[in-house]
Amino acid sequence: MTVRHLRIDNRLIHGQVTVAWAGNLGATRLIVSNDDVAADDMQRMILPQAARGVPTSVLGIQETLDYCAGDQAQGESIFVIAKLPADALALVRGGLRPEEVNVGNQAPRPGTKFTMVTRSIAVTAEDAETYRAIADEGFTLQQRMMPTDKKADFLHVLAGKKL
Repeated sequence: MTVRHLRIDNRLIHGQVTVAWAGNLGATRLIVSNDDVAADDMQRMILPQAARGVPTSVLGIQETLDYCAGDQAQGESIFVIAKLPADALALVRGGLRPEEVNVGNQAPRPGTKFTMVTRSIAVTAEDAETYRAIADEGFTLQQRMMPTDKKADFLHVLAGKKL
């Protein structure tokens, strides 16, 4: 099993993911990883349909770790989409070792105090700590909307906004 890419994107599966990212990565499986999404029957039904033919699983955090460590993942090129930074941190602390970690869209969450660090990424103070914790696990967080975009070090983006 190869986890090619871990993208933190609270939009989950959308055109950028299915058309640009999955194709560019050669992904043979998408996994949406978030406990609340995995517990929602409607999202478990709709998200795979949005994946445009790429086999897709909607799993909780532990289920994602179990799947990626299991025999069924052998020979797959896996693209994991974590809804929130906390999901990504739980995954890497649980042993997931993606080749890349990318911060995609993070729309502001109602009721939170956030800073827009890019046009499409809202970050709270807690999120900033979570991103740094992911880096402390040995990962360079990159920020790219599209796979053809220039890679930006996301911790530098945060520092530029004093987060």
